[in-house]
Amino acid sequence: MAPILSVTADQLNFWLVSFLWPFVRLLALVGTAPIFGEAAVPRSVKVALALLLALLVTPTLDAMPAIPLMSVSGLWILVQQVLIGSAMGFSMRMVFAAVQAAGEYIGLQMGLSFASFFDPTSGGSTMVLARLLNVLAMLIFLASDAHLLLIRTLAESFHALPVSDAPLARGGWFMLVVAGGQVISDGLMLALPLIVALLSLNLAMGILNRVSPQFSIFSVGFPITLLAGIAMLELLAQYLAPFMAPRFGAGLELIPQFLQGLGH
Repeated sequence: MAPILSVTADQLNFWLVSFLWPFVRLLALVGTAPIFGEAAVPRSVKVALALLLALLVTPTLDAMPAIPLMSVSGLWILVQQVLIGSAMGFSMRMVFAAVQAAGEYIGLQMGLSFASFFDPTSGGSTMVLARLLNVLAMLIFLASDAHLLLIRTLAESFHALPVSDAPLARGGWFMLVVAGGQVISDGLMLALPLIVALLSLNLAMGILNRVSPQFSIFSVGFPITLLAGIAMLELLAQYLAPFMAPRFGAGLELIPQFLQGLGH
């Protein structure tokens, strides 16, 4: 008779946690990262991508802690992996949030605050210009292979911060909060040339209205502002890629620093 394959409970637990814990971290990042975590991407595709990445990454990792999955420590490790993966994806989301903020500022200055629609990504109403700049940023993200660098950074994260039941240090979370302050400043930096130009145009039309009261500035002011804004937005688009490239690099550099802060 052929020998019967016997598997102990410890072996089964070891095989399960060796795959499940890395898979959870990968799935959390895929669900929150730009491009991969968009609402238009089906959930089955996200799970399949995380599963494929886990199959490729798991053989390169060190041995997992000998902790039962269905225990307090095992469940805590599971929660940790969700938090780590989500925070890594959020660090790249902040770069796109700066672009959306710039679109909001420009739209308000152009008088397009009413031109908004429901955005399933953010779960709220978003200006058309903010969505347009976000799509352009996504194309630049793909064209610069930043999505591949993000996957590589994720694979290296298991060596920078291995899976363990050790508590996460608060230094990493504080670093992530400080980096969130760059969203407003980067958005203003991107929108500042167009805001200054439109503000100067509105000031000139206000002076013209005072000099020549019979000139109805209210009837021509909005079309002039809109046309000037579109023309300057076309000029701004060619500088979007040079502006976004270092921001993508900073977002990718933030991830190892964040992981290092969690480990201390």
